[in-house]
Amino acid sequence: MNRKNVPIWHKTNLTIEEAAAYSNIGLHKLREITNDEDCQFVLWVGNKRLIKRKMFDKYLMQIYSI
Repeated sequence: MNRKNVPIWHKTNLTIEEAAAYSNIGLHKLREITNDEDCQFVLWVGNKRLIKRKMFDKYLMQIYSI
């Protein structure tokens, strides 16, 4: 099976590792933020958490500090 490598900026959802590389925010901090039930940019697929990239971008634009 040949998997295409899709650039991060074209993906709809990012893994937690991709989101950390994309945003330069640490894995631990991203897990802490996405553990909150009110987090709007996390998508749970079973036990796997994905980051909704466009909503994550919007979140980052609105905050001052984490």
